[in-house]
Amino acid sequence: MIKNKKALVLLVLFVFIMPLSAFAGNASLEIKYQPQTFTEAVKLTISENQAKLNIPWEWEALTPAYDYSFVSSGLYDPSRPLEIKLNYPNKNNNLKQIFAYDSISNVWRPILTKDFPKEQYVTATTDAISGRLIVLSNPDVLTVGDASWYKYKNGLFAASPDFAKGTVLRVYNLANGKSVDVTVNDFGPERAKHPTRVVDLDKVAFQKIASTGEGLVAVRIETIKVVTPSVKSKIPQSADIPNITASSAVIMMEKDGQIIWGKNENQQAPLASLTKLVAVRTFLDTKPTLSTVVSYKKQDENYNYKYCKPWESARLKVADGETMTIENLVYSALVGSANNAVESLVRVSGLKREDFIANMNKNVKDWGAVNTKFVEPSGLSPDNVSSPFDYAIIIKEIFRNPVIQKISITKTYSFKTINTKKAHTLKNTNQLLNNIAYNILGSKTGYLDEAGYCLMTRVKTPQGNMIVVNFGSKGKAENFWDNEQLIRYGLRSIKVKK
Repeated sequence: MIKNKKALVLLVLFVFIMPLSAFAGNASLEIKYQPQTFTEAVKLTISENQAKLNIPWEWEALTPAYDYSFVSSGLYDPSRPLEIKLNYPNKNNNLKQIFAYDSISNVWRPILTKDFPKEQYVTATTDAISGRLIVLSNPDVLTVGDASWYKYKNGLFAASPDFAKGTVLRVYNLANGKSVDVTVNDFGPERAKHPTRVVDLDKVAFQKIASTGEGLVAVRIETIKVVTPSVKSKIPQSADIPNITASSAVIMMEKDGQIIWGKNENQQAPLASLTKLVAVRTFLDTKPTLSTVVSYKKQDENYNYKYCKPWESARLKVADGETMTIENLVYSALVGSANNAVESLVRVSGLKREDFIANMNKNVKDWGAVNTKFVEPSGLSPDNVSSPFDYAIIIKEIFRNPVIQKISITKTYSFKTINTKKAHTLKNTNQLLNNIAYNILGSKTGYLDEAGYCLMTRVKTPQGNMIVVNFGSKGKAENFWDNEQLIRYGLRSIKVKK
């Protein structure tokens, strides 16, 4: 029988999933439980698990996985949780988190963690009397580094490149120990330009921990309230690969066609408005003069209505006889995804419509796409089909044209019709263009009921351009979430292989 009111159990269990040297032999787990009384002896069981850890792909292991189990009826009082302390051997300035293994869903789930980077341990509490624990580090998220200030909302706010808006952070000045709690309300600083900057503080918040004359101070941050993006909360994250809603997807390096990751990447499916990039490339291959003035004809949009109702079609709102430049039409087709603008380009190309579509099909076949077919040029027909892998091959060729590259990432475009002087402003539908964390060099969205939501992005990386394509995402928000996860996964994979 144990009479004392406190029990401290030290468990040291190495699961040999990776070389022991990776942890320098200093990782350990301590679990402390302080019941009011013990009614019988504590029975502690420890078991090794040789299975693959399958840790979430965004994270890296700092410690082995520890299995623990307290087995003793009448011992555990759930109102007094276990206190966990995990020592980690490899010091770094990145976010660290204790994860517990959910054996029902077969995924690792984070638990609220407090990090002591100077002492190299993390703490947390749990009411689970058995389980598996591990300390993971996210190499893309800084918690120790520098903080500067800027004047924005004049409150206790911060800009963060790592945490979602609404997250509450506690920022410590390492020089004087002062702290301030701030709410993330902005994105920044750019990690590529400021690799050691953790956050930028609103001037009011910065003054709580330092003089603005210092400009830059060394800080440590803790997460007080974590905000999960609404889309992410709907998509359970699997272990070591992205978990996306898209029915098919691919990540491909442009220079050599290397596939970093794929999901049903050869599966043929409707590609919706992603068709328009092929149509515009086919048009530009006719060597038009972009400043040429052309007239709009009502017959152009009538082709669209074979596949949808007039009010369902994204269109450039111009009337029969209005004039504009060919450049205006190309921007309308790609930035505004205007279906009638595509048909206008087909008409002014000088080719018969059936010949233009035949050229689209010949082009993609010559480029090496074997699962792609077009029956019309705008993407409104579900019989326009491709696969993510095919489309990545197509994109590699399409963006040899610098005009398409420039237009596809234009956020807004404005022009006036020449004869009627009516103003038109077009906005790009790819929200990822607003995310300065990625250097996007090419973009196109697409949607049809039959296709779901589709998206292509072409991203600059230190190892060359990377093409990311997803077909059949479940919703508009999920479309951008899926593509961003694939971008991040691709960037991480490239970094690891470097």
